[in-house]
Amino acid sequence: MPEERITVEVEGRRLGLSNLDKVLYPAHGFTKREVLDYYRRIAPVMLPHLRDRAATFRRFPDGVDGEPFYEKNVSRHAPDWVRTARLTNRGRRGGEETLDYPVVGDLPTLMWAANLAALELHVPQWTVGPRGARKSPDLLVFDLDPGPPADVVDCCRVAETLSDLLIGDGLTVYAKTSGNKGMQLYCPVRTRSDERTSEYAKAVAEELARRSPETIVAKMTKAIRPGRVFIDWSQNNTAKTTIAPYSLRGRAIPTVSTPVTWEEVEACRKAADLLFTAEQVLERVEEMGDLFGDIAEHRAAVPQR
Repeated sequence: MPEERITVEVEGRRLGLSNLDKVLYPAHGFTKREVLDYYRRIAPVMLPHLRDRAATFRRFPDGVDGEPFYEKNVSRHAPDWVRTARLTNRGRRGGEETLDYPVVGDLPTLMWAANLAALELHVPQWTVGPRGARKSPDLLVFDLDPGPPADVVDCCRVAETLSDLLIGDGLTVYAKTSGNKGMQLYCPVRTRSDERTSEYAKAVAEELARRSPETIVAKMTKAIRPGRVFIDWSQNNTAKTTIAPYSLRGRAIPTVSTPVTWEEVEACRKAADLLFTAEQVLERVEEMGDLFGDIAEHRAAVPQR
């Protein structure tokens, strides 16, 4: 059967789309056309959280039941109007590698990514300048990962404790679901050091693990994680990325990494309370706006600890 292809114009950019009726979420019947429509509609609130950040795509060309892969270097197939940032990183074998990362700053680029079946968009906690230079971190993130049988409910209880500590240190704290089994807390920060956010996050995570060793761990060792919540402070390493706000996830159903209110965190009593699909997130945004919308207005210096 020939591949279906159409050409559309998005904000003055010509973009080829293919296989629009391909089902990418078989258990839910969610097609690529619906993925594209979701990203088109969520773009006004999502793009500010992607803009100027070197993105990593997690692509699912055969749908969520197929084998996904991560993609950072897009220079080989990106249209010439896609902004890229050429960055040099430490490679897996210890050497250095230079890659052209996509910078998703406008609707055409977001639609291009969605057409690649890049269901998940991951971004770092730093931005790049107009010429592609990497800036110091502007976000501090804590990734709360529950070890079964712990779940997102347990993450919420840890999030409340963690938030109290961060607020006490003078930071403003935002929460979102991972769209998977956990959640993340973000604090907008100012620093001139690439290491300060990691150092501070590690100190905070280790302090809470000492206070509550029965429910919290700060080490990645899997053997000690069952029934506890791992506070992953290492997401602040400049080489790492975290799922972007409003990104779809490659799960059985089209769940979304969703900003939530602290009232919702405090009220969470079962995992379903903080599980949101694409359509539900669009409805939430229409009703509540972007709960991360003012995050850039509350930057504070990374505290000493």
